[in-house]
Amino acid sequence: MTQKTTMTPNWTEHAIWWHVYPLGFCGAPIRDADMTPVPRLRRLINWLDYAVKLGASGLLLGPIFASQSHGYDSLDQFRIDPRLGSDADFDAFVAACKERGLRILLDGVFSHVGAQHPDVLRALAEGPNGLKAGLFDIDWNAPGGAVPRVFEGHSSLVRLNHASDQAAEYTTQVMNHWLARGIDGWRLDAAYSVSTGFWARVIPQVRQQYPDAWLLGEMIHGDYSRFVAESGVDSVTQYELWKAIWSSLKDRNLFELDWTLTRHNDFLASFTPNTFIGNHDVTRIASALGPDGAVTALAILLTLGGIPSIYYGDEQGLTGIKEQRLGGDDAVRPEFPETPGELSVQAQTIYRAHQDLIGLRRRNPWLTTATTTKLHLDNKRYHYRSTAADASAHLDVDIDLTTVPSATITDASGQIVWRQKRT
Repeated sequence: MTQKTTMTPNWTEHAIWWHVYPLGFCGAPIRDADMTPVPRLRRLINWLDYAVKLGASGLLLGPIFASQSHGYDSLDQFRIDPRLGSDADFDAFVAACKERGLRILLDGVFSHVGAQHPDVLRALAEGPNGLKAGLFDIDWNAPGGAVPRVFEGHSSLVRLNHASDQAAEYTTQVMNHWLARGIDGWRLDAAYSVSTGFWARVIPQVRQQYPDAWLLGEMIHGDYSRFVAESGVDSVTQYELWKAIWSSLKDRNLFELDWTLTRHNDFLASFTPNTFIGNHDVTRIASALGPDGAVTALAILLTLGGIPSIYYGDEQGLTGIKEQRLGGDDAVRPEFPETPGELSVQAQTIYRAHQDLIGLRRRNPWLTTATTTKLHLDNKRYHYRSTAADASAHLDVDIDLTTVPSATITDASGQIVWRQKRT
């Protein structure tokens, strides 16, 4: 078992994120040429009270910086995307969050930039001795002329040169710029694709000025604990747990979940993972499992150790299938109305389940670092105990897949504190 290596900010003990993809949420055009400045980011201000009533303590935002299309192909990470608004709109959003005690996490894309980024074009024009040459990973000796190396085969995404001081300085400057503007931390997109040595150069410079910033690295697979220890991030995305929750419920094979929770306990010994059952890159949990299964998955998520995030719309039972094609993310990144009052009233059972389970979580903050113990296990029944790190409290969770998926949670006295209702 690995010893804890990070000094995670204390405020994250109570963190529950509402994860929003702003370009989709605010109805910005994604793939057309309309870059007319519109203050769409202010629409999110209309939803902050909704996030508070849901039980969230902060917003985890997808990309909000000037980009070519979907936000992960940035053109200027020092500027708000004109499709979302301006610096003034961002400042208004930050002020509104602070009024409500909501933290803000921004999505930092430091693996790559858009192929049309002005500095990429300048580097290619000026050659290997140019001012911006060291910032990007360019094969200057390629047959036929210089060729930028791209991210995971996407020709529109040019890699930074993570071996260079220039890339480390650029990343540090962007992170510190927005921390100075009032945010509380960063989600580091595709952190797994960048060497831990790069992050280990950048993060101490960020922490020197902003020691309370929370830094979350996106990890899909690999050695999570080693990545945290070597990079200096506070946490990584727990994709192993995400997969185990939905697939064990879908396949009626709770042995998979139990096996993954054993690994999850080991992770908790060295860091506190970001846990989730939905995000901007995966099929909606209600599409994978149906509404009853989605609530059962939520009950599991919120009774396990970790810092959880709820993907916008999951609390309304939204559906959407992730597809591997152009526009294949659109279904899971939908536009929301101007105000919560325009939502359908048909999803109240799922919404209420989210409120109740988040409320249970917030009344028991020890769950953030709780570990689990198996009490009973077969394919369709799993009874586990989540216990505080100091053993001062516990909850028992009974997952039943024999008919309709359901969950029941009892406290240390044996009293039922939450029982799933049919949706």
